[in-house]
Amino acid sequence: MAPKLIIVEGLPGSGKSTTAKQIFDILNSKGIDAELYTEGNLNHPADFDGVAYFDSEKFKIFEKIYPESDDILNKIKIKHLTGYLIPYRKAVEEQQIKFENKLFNDIIKNDIYELPIELHIKLILNRWNNFATSYVKNNKVIIFESCFIQNPITVSMIKNNCSKDITISYINNLANIIIPLEPILIYVEQNSIRESFMKAVSERKKEWIDGFIDYYTNQGYGLYNNLKGIEGIIEILKARNIFEKEIYDSINLAKYKIDNSKFDLELLKERITPIIDRNF
Repeated sequence: MAPKLIIVEGLPGSGKSTTAKQIFDILNSKGIDAELYTEGNLNHPADFDGVAYFDSEKFKIFEKIYPESDDILNKIKIKHLTGYLIPYRKAVEEQQIKFENKLFNDIIKNDIYELPIELHIKLILNRWNNFATSYVKNNKVIIFESCFIQNPITVSMIKNNCSKDITISYINNLANIIIPLEPILIYVEQNSIRESFMKAVSERKKEWIDGFIDYYTNQGYGLYNNLKGIEGIIEILKARNIFEKEIYDSINLAKYKIDNSKFDLELLKERITPIIDRNF
């Protein structure tokens, strides 16, 4: 059976988005029906972006605190497990719903990526399980960028400074869930972490790097190791790179590494094409 899922991973600035788009284009050129989900897609079938979660009891308390917002909350809530999902980004960006500031901030505090790690992992594993179950008979090839290794390692290592065992178990559980989809993991590498990250910094807005510095150095691993600023981020990325190689080696999936150090689109295509030809 041909793969139904291709996962693209790598460090920030390595060229994951470009690689995922190249894979999508190559598949289309071969007449293969494909669907690409890049980082931050609000309709991602296996991940959550801009979605909060409240268990039933907490949601009842929340409703009592904001009785004037009952109509809005009931309009957008989605029953899930023992509670409710609140897709607040979709509510704002697609439904044009305007939240009172305090209400919105309290919703964000319960974003799935801000929850205690045990609950976060439970929700994500359930999401991936539902995805794998529903897509196993799908004829499309799904391409995911960043959500298989990057998101778990970011929330467990970078945010919560969890033990390696927690992260490895988390990602291996994801790998076991998607086995029926015959997935391929493509890991994008760079010769120089510093150069590739600084290239990303030079190409993106100041708000992006400010947010990146805050997230990476003011909590979890960065805070524990007293790492600051750009130099602190580079040290964290070096540690993350070592850990991701360990994770890559431990995963029992079809997997390939691609060197994208030259950021050359034609060379990247030349390296991706044999992988696609071999598997489709």
